[in-house]
Amino acid sequence: MSTKVRVRFAPSPTGPLHIGGVRTALFNYLFAKKHGGDFILRIEDTDQNRYVEGAERYIVDSLNWLNIPYDEGPGSAEETQRKYGSYRQSERRHLYKQYADLLLEKGWAYYAFDTADELDAHRKEHEAKGKTFIYNWHNRQKLKNSLALTQDEVQQKIDAGHEYVIRFKSPQDEKLHLKDIIRGDMEIDTNILDDKVLFKSDGMPTYHLANIVDDHLMEITHVIRGEEWLPSLALHVLLYRAFDWQEPQFAHLPLILKPTGKGKLSKRDGDKMGFPVFPLEWRDPSTGTISRGYKEDGYFNDAVINFLAFLGWNPGTEQEIFSLNGLIEAFQLEKVHKAGARFDPDKTKWYNHQYLQQKSNKELTGLFMDFIASHKVVSGEIAPSLVNKDYITNVVALIKERADFVADFWTQADFFFVAPSAYDEKAAKKQWKENTNEYMDEVAGVIAGIDNFASENIETIVKQWISNRELGFGKIMPPLRLALVGAMKGPHVFDIIALIGKEETTYRINKAIEVLG
Repeated sequence: MSTKVRVRFAPSPTGPLHIGGVRTALFNYLFAKKHGGDFILRIEDTDQNRYVEGAERYIVDSLNWLNIPYDEGPGSAEETQRKYGSYRQSERRHLYKQYADLLLEKGWAYYAFDTADELDAHRKEHEAKGKTFIYNWHNRQKLKNSLALTQDEVQQKIDAGHEYVIRFKSPQDEKLHLKDIIRGDMEIDTNILDDKVLFKSDGMPTYHLANIVDDHLMEITHVIRGEEWLPSLALHVLLYRAFDWQEPQFAHLPLILKPTGKGKLSKRDGDKMGFPVFPLEWRDPSTGTISRGYKEDGYFNDAVINFLAFLGWNPGTEQEIFSLNGLIEAFQLEKVHKAGARFDPDKTKWYNHQYLQQKSNKELTGLFMDFIASHKVVSGEIAPSLVNKDYITNVVALIKERADFVADFWTQADFFFVAPSAYDEKAAKKQWKENTNEYMDEVAGVIAGIDNFASENIETIVKQWISNRELGFGKIMPPLRLALVGAMKGPHVFDIIALIGKEETTYRINKAIEVLG
């Protein structure tokens, strides 16, 4: 086996990539890069009945968007393909039969001719007695297989075209010692293992055989996968022993749990609670149904990477914000938790907020301009003259602290682009009193007379006027905000006035007087 660390992410192209799969890919990537190794993508598409058009492309696009691209995989360089073969299992199917035959020769596997109906009858018979039917050491000599039949009988059945499978012959009366990097040492009684099918009657390998053969031929040193594969660990270790191959080191990652902490996170949970469970938007090719993606929902790829890394792992410090390079440096498989990791939708937003705050106003301006161009100017809602880089940069600087997503800039700052056409009813009732029209008219006059239209200067002059009139700020500032914004939201009032300008400010005050008076 290779001394260089080689890990693989091996999804099946049966639909969009769930974030549980993304986290598995991420932990493999972090481990590989930490140890100067290779991160390999292998597409496990032997089950053609479940193959979904576009799913492989989706997996590749997701890894690329997340900035965790594979070193080897579909489309790899010729010399790599020559050494390790194709990275799609469907293109490797010619390899597996020889390994199934090798296990037959070594006495680690046997032909089984039992039909589905016969096996079903055995199960029902056991159930009637309150037992569970397991095909293994305690009954395999009584069933229709090459362990119970003579060699001639077996050959006759094969020559006659009888359907068969090849089963693994699990050992009897052994204590099998297993080691997992995350879970430590385990021991399994081999008597409880069933004789799994390795090769099916349709001439295709099962996952168990193909997986072990591929990992060996691709010189995989560490298998890092979800805990749903933990029950298969004993069989996989026995297969390595049967082939006389050195087994890789195993690590089984904890489940990602629902926000309630009970049960595995599913798409249904996301639909019900309003968050995505896929990295990119996915359109089902058969139904046309669209599932939300983190990218399209406005999440930054580095924020998604950061929150996924903390689902089941932490560095043992207080630090929560890590760049990808920082994660690589800090990552240790031994610090991955055994217990399931509860998914917290609010925490994912918190991460996105942190990453948004770290980005420069210039970068955010570009993203917000793209948003405005695609959502607002097209509909004629905003005058194109307001889609001005300098103006938008000033808006972004004022409101970014309140935003979790770039789309929030619009909900937080629409009034910078469109004058209010209506006023918050509750706020108007509370803030617009009997003499407010008169005061607002005076404020408009004061503002119209200001030449130096810097925020601080406007504030000094208006507040001086309030003091001179002995009115109290509560009578002026809230209704002034309402007139400018249409609601009791937004940044510092005088920053708003300075940015939208004298003419727009006086227009909005006069409009509010007209509507609310």
